[in-house]
Amino acid sequence: MSKRGYHHGNLRQALVDAALLLIEEMGPTGFTLSEAAKTAGVTPAAVYRHFEGREQLIAECALQGHDIFADLMEHAFADGQPSALAAFEATGRAYLAFARKYPGHYMAMFESGTSVNATPELAAAAAKSRGVLERAALALSEHIPVEKRPPPAMFSAHIWAMSHGVVELFARGRPGATAPFSPEDLLESGIGIYLRGLGLIAPDA
Repeated sequence: MSKRGYHHGNLRQALVDAALLLIEEMGPTGFTLSEAAKTAGVTPAAVYRHFEGREQLIAECALQGHDIFADLMEHAFADGQPSALAAFEATGRAYLAFARKYPGHYMAMFESGTSVNATPELAAAAAKSRGVLERAALALSEHIPVEKRPPPAMFSAHIWAMSHGVVELFARGRPGATAPFSPEDLLESGIGIYLRGLGLIAPDA
């Protein structure tokens, strides 16, 4: 394993980068602070200048992940405009793209056991990304009659759960988890079935 080192005195970020690398290789609970320090090219004592323990280091990885995730979701939502349907579908695809491009962040966020309420900053970052999907759901649900309209938070939670399931089962290389379709096709068709059920896509679309 190569040492990354750090530049311009940015030891804190060097440790985060080292932790992300180790999370990708060994999982969020498979490494020690000493290993993170070694990967960053510093002594174990140096870690404690910035982090009280591994949990706090992982929480910082999760925080940065939620910030990246929120930006990607925001971009996907805006890029899909002016169609509310296109914007909503784009946010679902952004979830899959994020998990593939940033696996260390993804695992720190969703597989480390770190609560989103571990710090106020982490809670705010998690709420921001969730808020983008809820905003997309709200814009799309305005096309549904009021009496049949699910709450936007429920609407978005369904799609979040579907996206997360596709990522976990079919986009992460889980042993024994195979499908005759790509994760992208699975997610797109699943969202399509859901939206048809709400009457937002014509049955033959």
